[in-house]
Amino acid sequence: MSIHFHPTIPIIEDNHDANSSSSDEDEDESENWDDWISDSAIQHVNCRSLFDDKVGSVEDILAYDKVTYNFDINEVCTKLSLDVHGRIRLINFIRQTKPSPANISLLTGKESFFSSDDFLRPVLEDDPLLQYEPGDWTDSEDEGSIPTERRIRSLEQKLAQTQRDFEEYRKIVNHHFSLGQIAESSSEGPSNSVSSQPKRDDDSHYFESYGANDIHAVMIQDKVRTSTYARFILGTPSVFEDAIVLDVGCGTGILSLFAARAGAKKVFAVDASNIATKAEKIVKANNLDNVITVIRGKVEDIQLPEGTKVDVIISEWMGYALLYESMLDSVLVARDRFLKPNGIMAPSQTRMMLGLCDASEIVKERILFWNDIYGYDMSAMAEELYQEAVIDVVGSHTMLSAPCIVKDLYLSSVTTRQLDFTSQFRLIASVDRRTKVTAFILYFDTFFTTSGNPVAPETEVQIIHENEAVIAEVWPLGGRPAPQRRMSHQHKKGKSLEGGEVAKAEVVTSFSTGPKSIPTHWKQTLFLLKEPFIVDEGFVVHGHFHCRKSDSNSRELDVEVHYTVQDVGNQNESQDVVVAMFKIQ
Repeated sequence: MSIHFHPTIPIIEDNHDANSSSSDEDEDESENWDDWISDSAIQHVNCRSLFDDKVGSVEDILAYDKVTYNFDINEVCTKLSLDVHGRIRLINFIRQTKPSPANISLLTGKESFFSSDDFLRPVLEDDPLLQYEPGDWTDSEDEGSIPTERRIRSLEQKLAQTQRDFEEYRKIVNHHFSLGQIAESSSEGPSNSVSSQPKRDDDSHYFESYGANDIHAVMIQDKVRTSTYARFILGTPSVFEDAIVLDVGCGTGILSLFAARAGAKKVFAVDASNIATKAEKIVKANNLDNVITVIRGKVEDIQLPEGTKVDVIISEWMGYALLYESMLDSVLVARDRFLKPNGIMAPSQTRMMLGLCDASEIVKERILFWNDIYGYDMSAMAEELYQEAVIDVVGSHTMLSAPCIVKDLYLSSVTTRQLDFTSQFRLIASVDRRTKVTAFILYFDTFFTTSGNPVAPETEVQIIHENEAVIAEVWPLGGRPAPQRRMSHQHKKGKSLEGGEVAKAEVVTSFSTGPKSIPTHWKQTLFLLKEPFIVDEGFVVHGHFHCRKSDSNSRELDVEVHYTVQDVGNQNESQDVVVAMFKIQ
């Protein structure tokens, strides 16, 4: 789905109560309005600043934002001539994307979110700022010169218009996002709203899917994934010898087996799916049950013996587009609960990479394919594919730019709150002729360090090519020495015996899921563009990348790519900022 700045999306009326009489509607609307006014007066004390966690009444927060950030939402709305829907979109845009006040001052009112119904969805539940009506309810004429009866009529008209605006807003939210009524009728009362609904379960299907054999076979047979973990664990005895290790989401227990072979003193292998039963059998079959203890349960709920803290946490938590499935959240809980202060996270760092892509072959296979099926037009089957990310493999020749990092995660310090993010990107076309960009491509690079510290910015990820002997490095065959790969090194300063500074190298183990590497089971994530665009050498595509957990399922992702295309020398920059929206599910 793509949106440009200039179109205005029409309001869709939801005739959800067609059988009721108009008089009943008027009566209900009046009751809803009274309830809303009453509720908003109470909710004023719970209003949150647009830029930090300061809480107070609406009036106090408006004054606080003005003094602290030199930002006045009322002045901005007046400057941009925003109606009630524009004001709501602006507030939700600020709360969701967290721009700086300086950047907000650059808005013109033509930006795409001002015409997007996505920003009518409240970011904060019962946000008082969305219900607050600023300004004077009287006409601009001197009140003393206006007859009382005329002033009353004017106020009634404005009140009725506000009722209609708020009702339209409620209908749009209900129709597009199924969030239920914002203003409850007085007969229901406020206590019967969300609490009566059953708690949503995003976990059961996820854990059940990892109970089957096939998915573990796919992961273990991914030689880039498995051999890199093995190379790090078995090749860094300084990390694992005599260490206490926690394996989060152990699956078959393969990483725990590596850790035990590397000399770990104790390994706790944790998994919440049925695979834990088989992992326990595998551990016993390999006579390692004196080292490895399998624990069935969520890492958020389990306890380690006698308050044990661990030296190393290993986990293969990465999903499609890196963050799909939200397993990293559990790994971070494990870190905060069980890792020693100077403990090591493995992997220690991951980078989410974005680039321009010619995915024309994928477009043919996934979308154009439906145009002619035995002479029948079945293109309706492809309509939603532009709204869903495609997980597939493309070759290195399809990359039309060097990638840029849109998220750099340091596992020792990142928080779950930082996993919903917005970042800037700038991509420069590297083509030698005019070429059509049909997709943005997303993949990730993963790094392991012996210290657990981030890699140096200039460190290049190791690319595994076809026919490389990556398995033989871990399991030498025929008694011959294993072929040695060139490892990445980064130099850290240390002290010599004479007291001077010397450089010592830290070995960095890494792998990439990008098109230059042999394919992994993660493949690449493609955001197919309904409106492809042409680039030539040196063209710049810049904008913002938005990623957050889906409201409907916390293990899925909602992604927006806001971008503008400009040619060499900035002579012909597109007037539009295009917003393409996708789900990763």
